[in-house]
Amino acid sequence: MRKVNVKDIKEFTWNSPKGKFCGGGKGLTEALGGDPTSMDLRKRLPFDIEITRVPAGKLPYPYHAHSAQWEFYQVISGTGSVRHAEGQDRIVRGDCFRFGPGEPYQLMADGKEDLVFYVVADNPLGESGYYPDSKKWIVRSPERTLIRSQALDYYDGEE
Repeated sequence: MRKVNVKDIKEFTWNSPKGKFCGGGKGLTEALGGDPTSMDLRKRLPFDIEITRVPAGKLPYPYHAHSAQWEFYQVISGTGSVRHAEGQDRIVRGDCFRFGPGEPYQLMADGKEDLVFYVVADNPLGESGYYPDSKKWIVRSPERTLIRSQALDYYDGEE
């Protein structure tokens, strides 16, 4: 059995150039010994689990859809909203929701405290994504190398 305690996992953080997108995460999959980039299915777990923290008033990432990936979310603390193809919904502690392939979405921490949630993804090989606001595609090779038809920054057209 592999066991970890969340308090012992170092948080990684990210920020977009203009500060619109930011957050932090704790990679539970990696802490439990999984390698989500491995082509060896004995090393690559069939899921990725992360605890994500989004500062109040911020967005963790642009509005996007995955080509093959499913994601499940459970709000641990804070409040926010989820933008999706049918509109926008409030989310609070205890709410669970999911998005499947081709379903665009974006979370926002719109309360007075950080929005913290679990995200569980099935981590398919060859995953790509579409960003409706900027009309960009991101394509990953199995080694997770980004391939684009022209040189674009990840946040290009988003801020």
